[in-house]
Amino acid sequence: MLEPDSIKSHIIITSDIAAEFERLNDELKPKRVVGFIVEDEFKIEHAKAAVAEAYISESETKYIILGANNFNTVSQNSLLKALEEPPRNIEFIILSNSTSNLLPTVRSRLPIFKGKKEHKVYEIDFSLMRINYNDIFEFLKKVVKFKKSEAKEQVEALYYRATVIDKLILTKAQLDNFDRAFRLLDLNARPQSVFALLLMSFAGDRNGS
Repeated sequence: MLEPDSIKSHIIITSDIAAEFERLNDELKPKRVVGFIVEDEFKIEHAKAAVAEAYISESETKYIILGANNFNTVSQNSLLKALEEPPRNIEFIILSNSTSNLLPTVRSRLPIFKGKKEHKVYEIDFSLMRINYNDIFEFLKKVVKFKKSEAKEQVEALYYRATVIDKLILTKAQLDNFDRAFRLLDLNARPQSVFALLLMSFAGDRNGS
C-alpha cells in the first residue's frame, strides 16, 4: 500500500462512488480527508465549498475528495485554478462514474485511474503509440455487437490506455474525439463507426509525424 504522502491529485473512474470514498478514507489515514460527495449533480455551491476548504491553511497534506454522478460545467470551470495550482499541502481526488462527465480541461490537469467497473471490456493489447491499421481492423470486429453501455465502457478503457498506460499527451483533436464518441453513442451511432473515428486519429497522428 502506498504511503498517504505519496498519493497525489488524480481522478478515479468508478461505478461505486460511495464505496470508493470509504476505501480512500481508510487508505489515507491518518491524513485529513474532507469529502464533498454528492448523490446526483456536483453544482457550483459544492465547488465553491471545496475551493474554500482548499484555502484553509494546512501544515500537513490534506485530501479533498469530490464525487458525484454528474459534474456540471460551471462547477468544473470554477475548480480549474485550484486543480492546476493547488494550495500548499492540498491534494484533490475526483470520483466519477465516467470520463464523459468531466471536461477535457479537467481531465488534462489530473492523471486518471480506474476503480471498480460493472461491465467487462476488451483488453487493449496494442499500444496507441504504435497502432496500425490491422490493429484497428481486428478491434472493430470485436465491438460490432456492443450495446451502448458496453461501448461507453470501452471508450473509457481506450482513454485510460492512452493517458495512463501509454502516457500520451493528447492533442485537442483527440480529446475532442473522445467527447464526440460519447455524444455519438448517446445518439445511438454504430459502435464500429465511433471506434474507427477514435482509433484512426491515433494512427493518422503517428503516420503523419
